[in-house]
Amino acid sequence: MKIADIKVFVACPARNFVTVKIITEDGTIGWGDATLNGREMAVVAYLKEHIVPCLIGKDAHQIEDIWQYLYKGAYWRRGPVTMAAIGAIDIALWDIKGKVAGLPVYQLLGGKSRSKIKVYAHANGESIDDTLNNLEKLIEQGFKAVRLQCALPNSKGTYGTLGKKKDYYELQSNRPLPPEHAWNTTKYLNFIPKLFKAAREKYGMEIELLHDVHSRLTPIEAARLGKELEPYQLLFLEDPVTAENQAGYECIRQHTTTPLAVGEVFNTIWDSMDLISRQWIDYIRVAATHGGGITPLRKLADFAALYHVRIAPHGAPDLSPICHAAQAHLNIWANNFGIQEFVGFGNETLNQVFKHPLSYKDGYVFLEDKPGLGVDYDEILASNYKYKRSYLPVTRLEDGTLWDW
Repeated sequence: MKIADIKVFVACPARNFVTVKIITEDGTIGWGDATLNGREMAVVAYLKEHIVPCLIGKDAHQIEDIWQYLYKGAYWRRGPVTMAAIGAIDIALWDIKGKVAGLPVYQLLGGKSRSKIKVYAHANGESIDDTLNNLEKLIEQGFKAVRLQCALPNSKGTYGTLGKKKDYYELQSNRPLPPEHAWNTTKYLNFIPKLFKAAREKYGMEIELLHDVHSRLTPIEAARLGKELEPYQLLFLEDPVTAENQAGYECIRQHTTTPLAVGEVFNTIWDSMDLISRQWIDYIRVAATHGGGITPLRKLADFAALYHVRIAPHGAPDLSPICHAAQAHLNIWANNFGIQEFVGFGNETLNQVFKHPLSYKDGYVFLEDKPGLGVDYDEILASNYKYKRSYLPVTRLEDGTLWDW
């Protein structure tokens, strides 16, 4: 079954998304997500100029060979642009294979390991009371796990909070350049344990709590934070340090029993290899889009299982419902699935453009049985929502030094 055409769509129904459509000679369609937040058009160019011409006429059933062809066939491997492009093609090919077989993708992977997917939501706030009020609302909605992020006192733009802004587009207003935020590590380290102490005192130990450091600490600072958070029994502490120097996770591991999670900026299984095999982490968070698709994430899940590491894929709102559906199929299948980050399906425009098989109830996402991924994309409606250049914020220390966002 040969590939007849590949189309690339860029639209902004609530957020910018890059969507790939593969069409076979018999008219079967597969959908893939190629979104790379803040660098969307770089992936579009990579797809249109360098991948699409190479795939026309190839057998859409040869998923593994096509993945290796796109990865090994280019001397310049890896990187977020390359892997997002490959990921979109791979996801779309799995969608096609499922449709041809008349089976959901998870059945092609080996069937279900569970009937529903545990998820965690985000409770953000401008103060501890504000954050806890948002936590209470999520508990009332049935969530059993919630990530807590709170602005530091007398500080603007702490990660996970937007003040009165509802999204990053509004934060940038009519000047689409990266907004800048200030950061103070000392204030942060002294404040965050108070947030979790208050949460446990008010809501007890049954609700699972998480926190994202967003790579803003040094290893020894992260070790201190992990140790101080031990009484509050976090499900995991996410991205405590940057992962370029992965020995930093060994340092943290030596000082705290707080579980660690990392991986949302990883692009390949090799980025995770040492962290997993040396058992420096507990959860691996690579996304299907950014990690090169379903093919490598299936291998990553199996590899992680050998070392008691669970998968907890990245689930930010800048990943389209196509990626979320692909991850749902992986999560239903993988025996070592841990938890899925979940931002909800509340945007009406998004749900009109992307028809997806996912639904939420009482702390879990359910995957409807449909051939392939079960996702569809309204090209005509999407064309009404034009791409808007946008960036995530830039963070600087109070003296002006550029810091990790």
